[in-house]
Amino acid sequence: MADVADLALILFLPWFAILGALYWYYPRTLERTPARRRFDVMVLVAAFAASFIAGRWGFAIASTTIEAGPIWRQVLASLLAYKAFLAVLAAAWAWRGFRFRLG
Repeated sequence: MADVADLALILFLPWFAILGALYWYYPRTLERTPARRRFDVMVLVAAFAASFIAGRWGFAIASTTIEAGPIWRQVLASLLAYKAFLAVLAAAWAWRGFRFRLG
């Protein structure tokens, strides 16, 4: 079951890598300090962990009795994994802007 439950996460890995790279490099106006790099690494690890947990949870709670059929489990897992990743990155983007602002 673990292989099937993680399919959503595996399929999103390239997109998560692109979003993670954009988070890592932008905005360029913030000072690049070791503290910011540690913060960014922790955020990316937390976003991946949240995505993993949300995908597993979505796969586990999806009802296979609805008319959508068994594919609904993968759809719900994908939706929740993607939203969890974006939620963590969006919150961290705002927090990082306030925390590491110049001046």
